[in-house]
Amino acid sequence: MEDQKITSIKMAGKQSILFANPPVILSGSSVVGKKEGEGPLGSFFDQIEEDPMFGGTSWEDAESRLMKRAAELSIEKSGYQQDEIRFIVGGDLLGQLIATSFGIADLEIPIFGVYGACSTMGESMALGAILVDGGYANKVLAVTSSHFAGAEKQFRFPLAYGNQRPLATSWTVTGSGAVIIGNGDLAAEVTSKNKKDAVVKIKGVTIGKIVDYGVKDTMNMGACMAPAAYTTISQNLKDLNVQPNYYDRIITGDLGNVGKEILIDLLKQDGYDISSNHMDCGIEIFDPNTQDTHSGGSGCGCSAVTFTGYVMQKLKRKEWKRVLFVPTGALHSTVSFNEGNPVPGIAHGIIVEAE
Repeated sequence: MEDQKITSIKMAGKQSILFANPPVILSGSSVVGKKEGEGPLGSFFDQIEEDPMFGGTSWEDAESRLMKRAAELSIEKSGYQQDEIRFIVGGDLLGQLIATSFGIADLEIPIFGVYGACSTMGESMALGAILVDGGYANKVLAVTSSHFAGAEKQFRFPLAYGNQRPLATSWTVTGSGAVIIGNGDLAAEVTSKNKKDAVVKIKGVTIGKIVDYGVKDTMNMGACMAPAAYTTISQNLKDLNVQPNYYDRIITGDLGNVGKEILIDLLKQDGYDISSNHMDCGIEIFDPNTQDTHSGGSGCGCSAVTFTGYVMQKLKRKEWKRVLFVPTGALHSTVSFNEGNPVPGIAHGIIVEAE
């Protein structure tokens, strides 16, 4: 792959930011449920929990426990103490971010609660990197989660209803992913702890816009989110003045089989062909031949655990040098759906490099 150079300025183009002293990903953790552990990426996850309740008393309680476990594990893997983490940036799919607020309250770390639907991991990482690069924190925890049963209960139908799922629908991932983002000056410490692994840095971000193509089918998340992914990826390439092969992989969050085709077609209209280096977390996380998930995986946890589990390993082993990580989100609620509104989408791009 030809290495295309970009100028080291903080503001690039219309929507992108490039960091002068790129923050380092000090650690990453991934905790998933039984179904996710049985999928193709099962060996890359830190923990696979057989109990869908995670020892809790409700689906919401289960997700809170899931997120707390991922947050604590990421702190443990970083080698730093809990009180050395200055801020948390995180969120989930549930109303008023209850999985986050109940799940990590015991950590007693100042928190920014954010909501970007399934793009939340991208938003959390982007804001965490900006805080670190700006000198407002030396270590930030970015975390998000989702739970299949909790999401079905809130956005669709309770499981006991037994509704049929159309082929375009996706399966909300039960999982939580977390990363500790540190100041770029800590790169030497990372190298000394893991001499064989590459140092993984966040080189920049492209902040997404709300994009609404008028799609109203909440059972087809791929079609709802693909236009937002297209807008962010296209703008990233324009802002940096690079071609798609600048990245080893352009990784979307959870477009699934339907959204992937739409995304590739939309980008071709701008003269960009990503068909050879595009990867979608929702497609990768489940096996379509053995797991009945229809179009693939979705949910905040889908891109989060795929990144912290699978993608991070590829970067650490230097199998990939540079990726554009683009979690995607559908910005709807039961209220907006029942009022007949379409489903807008949003996607944030994170430029991640291995050195």
